[in-house]
Amino acid sequence: MNMPLKLVKIGNSTGVILPKELLARLRVGTGDNLYATESPDGVRLTASNPDFETKMAAAEAIMREDRDILRVLAQ
Repeated sequence: MNMPLKLVKIGNSTGVILPKELLARLRVGTGDNLYATESPDGVRLTASNPDFETKMAAAEAIMREDRDILRVLAQ
């Protein structure tokens, strides 16, 4: 996907206009948060928080390792 984005002045700040096709692809709308992270080839824009994803991956690894213990604790 190669889509030009326009920068516009908003008060004393600058904003970006995102086309509706991009919003649909990201599954976001007005009022939602987007996260910009640096990558080797530029900036990555996502709708999910990368810090949360990292923490969830660690939690899932722990749950897989300790599945039997968690099952006993849940009873």
